[in-house]
Amino acid sequence: MTRKAISTDAAPAALGPYSQAIVADNFVFCSGTAGIDPATGETADGIEAQTEMALRNLDAILTAAGASLSTLVKTTIFYANVEDFATSTRSTRASCPTHRLPAPRRPT
Repeated sequence: MTRKAISTDAAPAALGPYSQAIVADNFVFCSGTAGIDPATGETADGIEAQTEMALRNLDAILTAAGASLSTLVKTTIFYANVEDFATSTRSTRASCPTHRLPAPRRPT
């Protein structure tokens, strides 16, 4: 199996001793990313902006790996307040291509 570490300045740097993503054969395994603006290091304000920024960061990492949100199979989203579920879901739907089915698997 071939493995390649992925790194891009278009998303926040990994906060620990790990890569933003690893490409193994034809699969891309992404580390967690947050709603942090890679240019400023600031966290976006509010769950909607944080979700949108995290997905832009994920898209940048996937693009650097030769993939895209349209090839996404699974995501996991963590949030602190269950009341944010609907807003987070709306932001995810707006950012992920919906023309293809099945939609990505998303445990929360």
